[in-house]
Amino acid sequence: MNAAVPTPEATDPVGRVGRAARVDLYWIPLGAGTPVVEFSGKVFEAGSARRHHRPRCDLYHAMLEVRVPDGRFMIEQAPVPDDDEAARGVAAGGPVGVAWAGRWRVFRYEVRCWKDGIVPDIAAAVDSPVVLSTELAQAERLMATLPGVPRMVWGRDHARTGEMWNSNSVIAWALATSGFDLDTITVPTHGRAPGWQAGLTVASRAQCSRAPDATAPNPSGLRREPSR
Repeated sequence: MNAAVPTPEATDPVGRVGRAARVDLYWIPLGAGTPVVEFSGKVFEAGSARRHHRPRCDLYHAMLEVRVPDGRFMIEQAPVPDDDEAARGVAAGGPVGVAWAGRWRVFRYEVRCWKDGIVPDIAAAVDSPVVLSTELAQAERLMATLPGVPRMVWGRDHARTGEMWNSNSVIAWALATSGFDLDTITVPTHGRAPGWQAGLTVASRAQCSRAPDATAPNPSGLRREPSR
């Protein structure tokens, strides 16, 4: 007698297999809608370009939009506006500038996975959205990694990666940890995403420590289109 073949309903009782999902990446100009941040970014980039003997670039802040059967979620790192973390789907957080300052809200950041979240400056995004995946399992895996984001001090390089830890680091870390193909991701022309490589490096180190006998992953990082 032949063994019964499991039906899709039996192996997927909540009916998630084959359902729609999408992960989009947005490149938002640093300081869009916030003149003080925009000016500070330009000053930082001017100094960095001079120090590394290269042309100045436009700076970008990365964020993600994830659509799954449960709804639409915005993933980003941002300042902490109040103590109602549940309303914004806060998954993790950390201090800004120095570790001890994190006791005060104004010196903390949060990593959000915000259902129906609002990002006012998303309208300023360049070359976006970039579709990274349409697989439900990968989208859900990405969201599940967020509580594990390293609680690094924003604006510091305590991990000794050669770059400060910031919002781009968080997005790069989350994508690398959840298995996205980072070779396909490019920053807009004439642009740069400071901190991106820091996230990749920290994620790679964690993978190596979990599998010491395996060949260490070597993500190529974010490629920048040549200036024209």
